Amino acid sequence: MARTYCDGVASGALHPVHTPYHDTEYGFPVEDEAALLERLVLEIHQAGLSWELILRKRDGYRIAFDGFDPERVAAYDDARIEEMALNPGIVRNRAKIRASVHNARVIVGLRDRHGGFSAWLEAHHPLSHPEWVALFRRTFRFMGPEIVGEFLMSTGYLPGAHEPECPVHARAIAAGAAWARDLSGADSAASPR
Repeated sequence: MARTYCDGVASGALHPVHTPYHDTEYGFPVEDEAALLERLVLEIHQAGLSWELILRKRDGYRIAFDGFDPERVAAYDDARIEEMALNPGIVRNRAKIRASVHNARVIVGLRDRHGGFSAWLEAHHPLSHPEWVALFRRTFRFMGPEIVGEFLMSTGYLPGAHEPECPVHARAIAAGAAWARDLSGADSAASPR
């Protein structure tokens, strides 16, 4: 059994959903609002389930959530939420769907106050994992420590996405992962967990 995500992906043949995500997305900076909303929604919907299930349903999520366009998702009404709760292409959990729609509304609102979701993240960076959790709980719905931590690791705001020996680790740093920008002699292998 693999100790880490990096070990699991590197331990065998190429995995159809984990390898592309691990090698090209996980831990890399994300600025696009639709991509940030997608990561947030996927992390929420993964709660209590396997990441592989969510990655396998990713195309279904992209269709169901209109490409994760924040304005379109923010406009969903109760009828649309009920329709989504019957969609076998996604996890059909009404609480997770409602939280995702609420969070899209918050993201749209962040444009006026902060210039957007990416700017809001940058304005609060760097924070410790517990500080991020408190901030996300005040701002969004369905935010637990694991969801917040995985979202922030996956988008490069917290360290720990890759083991230091993993070749992707250096690529994520070179791409501008926020946690690595702030290293002032600190160990780049630090993890929030």
